[in-house]
Amino acid sequence: MQHVDSHQASSTILAPLLNKVFRPIWTASQISSLGWLVQTVAISWLMATVSASDLMVALVQAASTLPVFFLSLLAGAIADNFSRRWVMFAGHCLLALASTTLLISVGVGFVRPWLILALSFLAGCGFALNDPAWHASIGDILHKRDIPAAVTLTSVGYNIVRSVGPALGGVILAFFGPFTAFALAALCVLTPLGAIWQTKWQVCTSPLPPEKMTTAIHDGLRFTAMSLEIRSAVARATLFGLASVSILALLPLVVRDQLARGPMVYGILLAGFGAGAFFAGLSSSFLRRIIPQNKLVAVASVACATCCLSLALTSSVAVAAFALALGGAGWLITWTGIDVSVQLASPRWVVGRTLSIYYALSAGGMAAGSWVWGTIAQNYSLTWALEAASGALLLVAAAGVLLPVRSWEEADQETSDFHPPKLALDLKPRSGPIGVKVEYSISEENIEAFLVCMRARRHVQSRAGARNWTLQRNLQTPSVWTETFRTPTWMDFLRLNYRLTAADKDVAKNLWALHDGELPPQTVLSIERTTDAARTRPVEVSRPLR
Repeated sequence: MQHVDSHQASSTILAPLLNKVFRPIWTASQISSLGWLVQTVAISWLMATVSASDLMVALVQAASTLPVFFLSLLAGAIADNFSRRWVMFAGHCLLALASTTLLISVGVGFVRPWLILALSFLAGCGFALNDPAWHASIGDILHKRDIPAAVTLTSVGYNIVRSVGPALGGVILAFFGPFTAFALAALCVLTPLGAIWQTKWQVCTSPLPPEKMTTAIHDGLRFTAMSLEIRSAVARATLFGLASVSILALLPLVVRDQLARGPMVYGILLAGFGAGAFFAGLSSSFLRRIIPQNKLVAVASVACATCCLSLALTSSVAVAAFALALGGAGWLITWTGIDVSVQLASPRWVVGRTLSIYYALSAGGMAAGSWVWGTIAQNYSLTWALEAASGALLLVAAAGVLLPVRSWEEADQETSDFHPPKLALDLKPRSGPIGVKVEYSISEENIEAFLVCMRARRHVQSRAGARNWTLQRNLQTPSVWTETFRTPTWMDFLRLNYRLTAADKDVAKNLWALHDGELPPQTVLSIERTTDAARTRPVEVSRPLR
């Protein structure tokens, strides 16, 4: 693996904007984000005015993030099996529907707490459908070396908007009322539909038909569970989301109860959060040059903990704004670092699903955190909730010892060419189970190196779909070793081989180098057949068998 040059990443952070496909979608996404942030301010403040429950105010964040937890994995499977462009289009249609419905509801004067939560939930469904497809498409649109810059640019762009959108939302709420805020939001949310409709990009498609959704989800879960770097990143993101969401979930209560201010100050404080994230994005390349990625994410968690503690102890708007800038910086550095780590560790065939698992569990953590911190604030006190969240974030920082986020590395995750073998039998896609045997001749001095390579081989084959993998040694001829595994069907065998990346194929080349035979190890394919009398057609024997 080759480390991504941080200096190169910093000098090319704007390079993705030169791409004629990435640029319009990225620009439209920022306009949409502006509208969404204006709407978020309006929704949160509207809920704080129509409901006296602290829990209902905190649940606004939960309602928009919970769908990502429930639907993101399905959306990732859809993004890996169908056109990611059309999946993105469908997601933005749901967002537009939620925004326009909310606009109409406010216009006719029918605003209820549960209606606000329901429409926030619908908007969350749009995000759940769009986000895995959009982030997976970054690797389709751009070269792999531009992925870190594109992910950082996406986060920085969002936080530029975050520094303007909340303040704009507060101004509109204060001077023009919620209807105008929701009208602007609805217009902005419609923008990406036009950008996606007008742009197209080439995607390397599999020659095989789409998988069943249940199979695709299972394969994505298996790959993620067997990838240590992805598993650690997802667990860390879930814990961080659980603890750090307290900043945004409790901020309306901080403004209303602790600072005794209105929507204008709420918007200004959110702008401070976005400004901190913006400046962190600009300096992220420099920070990653001087601090290892895992330690940087831990420092970011400490910054968010400091933010929570400061909000719990201050009654000054200026101090709160500075604390939120620090929290925004920690927020961006953490999510950007984890996002890029998951992308670079995932082959193209499964990247939508690994990202969706990451989004689902981190969103689930944020939804649970919104409920936890809202409940603590309601049953105990707002100060107590913020102090407890600060302690939780310090524990998340310490979790880096057990759940490290790896440094950004660039591996060849493109699937390699595979040509199906010629068969003497006419197999159907569902024919099977298929048994696979590969024999190696290994000298005594190469056994230790062979076993090391075989451990990597088992990992590579199993996460791509191999079942019942075994390694056997011949008792009569100890130099002969046999690798065996099976797949449920012939189609599963083809998928397994199409999924192997160039990096995975290097493991096979290392094994061939240890093989003593003149020819490479030969693969023997077989199909299992039952001898169960109940499942075998009876055969009439009219003459003796010879």
